[in-house]
Amino acid sequence: MADSDAPVTLRTRKFIRNPLLGRKQMVVDILHPNRANIGKEELREKLATMYKATKDQVNVFGLRTQFGGGKTTGFGLVYDSPEAMQKFEPQYRLVRVGKATKAERASRQQRKQRKNRQKTLRGMEKIRGKKAKKEA
Repeated sequence: MADSDAPVTLRTRKFIRNPLLGRKQMVVDILHPNRANIGKEELREKLATMYKATKDQVNVFGLRTQFGGGKTTGFGLVYDSPEAMQKFEPQYRLVRVGKATKAERASRQQRKQRKNRQKTLRGMEKIRGKKAKKEA
């Protein structure tokens, strides 16, 4: 039923040129009747061709599809260079587009347990860790 080749119309509004961050920013309206939705990768490609940039200079986020479908609204950023995007985009959005890796860390529960164990220690024990008690 939903055809992935169905025509998609992109309209941009509230366009702002932001020279401090080296980017153009805009609200993107996507009209996609007869189609469930549109992928972010495809959106990035279409915006890149619209603004004569490469795909790795474009980021889209905050996409919300209207009730009933057919129209989606979101936010688009077109950077002047891939380096500017790397410099100014938040880490989590770079991870989403595959330009950075997510930092691995212990689970939330493990971090909390460690924090609470540290509360019972004093002085150098906090740095070195508590020694196991010797049995008599």
